[in-house]
Amino acid sequence: MHRHKVDSQPAFVLHSYPYRETSLIVEVFSRDFGRVALMARGARRPRSALRGLLLAFQPLELAWAGKGEVLTLMKAEWQGGQPLLAGKALFCAYYLNELLMHLLPREDAHERLYSVYAQTLLRFAGPLQEADLRSFERAFLQELGYGLTLESDAKGVPIDASGHYSYEIEHGPVRLQRPGSSALSVSGKTLIDLAREDFSDPRSLLEAKQLMRTLIAHYTGSKGLETRRIFKELQEL
Repeated sequence: MHRHKVDSQPAFVLHSYPYRETSLIVEVFSRDFGRVALMARGARRPRSALRGLLLAFQPLELAWAGKGEVLTLMKAEWQGGQPLLAGKALFCAYYLNELLMHLLPREDAHERLYSVYAQTLLRFAGPLQEADLRSFERAFLQELGYGLTLESDAKGVPIDASGHYSYEIEHGPVRLQRPGSSALSVSGKTLIDLAREDFSDPRSLLEAKQLMRTLIAHYTGSKGLETRRIFKELQEL
């Protein structure tokens, strides 16, 4: 299968691992081509120009060429403008990358998701807001075709802010007579707030977190998320 050469493509590194003696295989999230695997020849050599460039969470402009599943990285240029992340923000950024690696198919372009990802990394550089994670998760599921039904229930009836619902993954919210106790039980107000991306109510933020966690666990299946496991262990310490 022939591939044309790609030039001047905005991208972020999601993951990289050593290949042979001196090279790297780099998984990138590009604006126009989605997730792409690239071989960076000689990138591990001490004097390689690529060595200090292929960092996660930094905006790059890449060129690549070749055919097959792994293409050859021809050029990389740092674009700047993204402060280095540290602490909890860095951990949250690794979580975003793990989501993209787990669920984003190769070579499936998502220009809007790319933009949301870049904006979320910029926000992570300021005071970390849990709401930024929830907004990314919602956009991520929506882009992958797992969009949440938030403004009407499974029967098409508009969500009642004072009502209680169980979120059924394949159908949407189902009205309950009284509050439920599972991670998929949410108030009507939480559903409305999530639709508006308004997380000013602590209860809405907490219930949105439980709902998103359960939905993402459903879609990632038995693979699970390493960042979530590590974060839980750190909190227990």
